[in-house]
Amino acid sequence: MAEMVRKSSVDEILNHWILAGSCILLMITGYAFLFHVEGISAVFGGVNTMKSVHNWGGVVFTLSLLYSMRHYLVDALEYDADDAQWFKVAGGYLSHKVTVPPMGKYNPGQKLYYLAVVGAGIAIAASGFAIWLLKENTTLMLISHLVHNVAFCIFILAAPVHIYLGTLANPGTFKLMVSGTLPLEEAKRRYPKWMKAAGKM
Repeated sequence: MAEMVRKSSVDEILNHWILAGSCILLMITGYAFLFHVEGISAVFGGVNTMKSVHNWGGVVFTLSLLYSMRHYLVDALEYDADDAQWFKVAGGYLSHKVTVPPMGKYNPGQKLYYLAVVGAGIAIAASGFAIWLLKENTTLMLISHLVHNVAFCIFILAAPVHIYLGTLANPGTFKLMVSGTLPLEEAKRRYPKWMKAAGKM
């Protein structure tokens, strides 16, 4: 049996799915609020119940987003010459003829995507709490609704991209975010710099 290496810890996997689940729930309920979709609100038992689900789902999302920083933030802020070269060849997604430089645990596309999620996530959470808890401030309400809706649009665009890249575009990635492990030889091929740093090369 092939030797396996762990890329994602159990708590990282669990938090990933909590973050994903709460995000999807918030996008569905947020869409219903934005476009007044009565069919969706009926599924939740009415607008008021859906509002409670949305608000407390936002609490779960915020806590999960903050917790994710212990897993990804440090790596997401570190870039080197190989990362710059990765951008030049678009990670090999546009052509299989280019040479993709060796990568560490995460490629720069994943790093920037995570930073975008953190930025949009903080914006949508802060504005959401303001809308929920500070209704008496009219100016703040107007600004918060604008920020909330812009951040919502970012997530609506980003989520399908993340799902595609985590499934069809990169076979094996979805399985990795379920088990947290992958074969050593595959890890050496896909993440040589990480494996070298871990003493596996």
